[in-house]
Amino acid sequence: MTTSSFQGAVIRPLFVSGCAMKDKSTDVGDQVAVLTLRTAKPGLEQDFESALHDFIAASFETEGQLGVHVVRPPPGSRSREYGIVRRFSSCQARDRFYDSAMFRQWEQKVAQLTEGGPVRQELTGLEAWFTLPGRAGAAQPPRWKMALVTALGVWPVSILVPRLVKPLVGNLHPSS
Repeated sequence: MTTSSFQGAVIRPLFVSGCAMKDKSTDVGDQVAVLTLRTAKPGLEQDFESALHDFIAASFETEGQLGVHVVRPPPGSRSREYGIVRRFSSCQARDRFYDSAMFRQWEQKVAQLTEGGPVRQELTGLEAWFTLPGRAGAAQPPRWKMALVTALGVWPVSILVPRLVKPLVGNLHPSS
C-alpha cells in the first residue's frame, strides 16, 4: 500500500480508487475528507481549542473548503485527543490547503500546544463506514461489495418502514 504525507503526518489511502492513488489530473470534482487527530498538552486544552477555533474560521476563506467538524474529548474523560474532519472539493484543493503558508503557520503555532505530531487519514467515500476502529490502514472491501451491503441494508428498510408505519399513523390526518 502506498502512503502519502502532509507536513510529516502519515496519510494512509483507504482503497485504491481513492484520490490519493489517482493521477492528480483526473480527480477534479472528487470530494475528499481528511481526519486529523491531535492531542493537546495537559493544561493547554483551552488554548488549543481557542487556536483551533481561530484557525478554522480563517481557513474557510481557502478555495475548495467544504467544511470542518471537530470531535472533542468527552466531558469528564481523561482524553485530550481531538478529531478534526476537514472536507475538500477535490484532491487538488486538499493539496493546496496543506501546502499553504496559512497551514504551515498553524502547524508551527499548534506544535507548542500539542503532544507529538498530527495523525492524518484520508477518507474518500463509503470506506469511512466500513473502517473498523484501530484498523484504519487495513485493506477495505471492494467498492461494489460496499455498495451491495449498503443497498441490502437501505432498500428493505425503505420498503418495510412505510408499510409498517402507515397503519399506525394513517388515520391521524384524514383526507378532505
